[in-house]
Amino acid sequence: MALTIEHLDHFGVDVSDLQRAEEFYTKVLGMRVEMRLPDQILLRYAHGSCALFLNPDRPAPDSTTIRQPLGKSHHAFRVRHAELGTARQLFTERGILYHAPIDWGDHECLYFLDPDGNLLELVGYRGP
Repeated sequence: MALTIEHLDHFGVDVSDLQRAEEFYTKVLGMRVEMRLPDQILLRYAHGSCALFLNPDRPAPDSTTIRQPLGKSHHAFRVRHAELGTARQLFTERGILYHAPIDWGDHECLYFLDPDGNLLELVGYRGP
């Protein structure tokens, strides 16, 4: 017997600075604050949630993560394909580390790092 998962409710990431992480996830990724607690912030986006957990002892970001992102733990967000170009421009303007888009035929993906080095991905499918 197996469980029937309906959808991902939320994902959580460790961050060393809640204010900096909140700014990144709200101003860059467009999430909105749902709740603030002393050691965490719950954010909402479209049909999901993200929890930022304060971990002041988190190791410093490792920029080598973005050089070879495939096969590494990450969180992926689906966006319209046209948003990938907007994302590259925004990431360049803000100094956000990202990997060149990877073309998988029916979609492209764009890997990037949040300020704490968490690996994230934007996925844009071609067509309707």
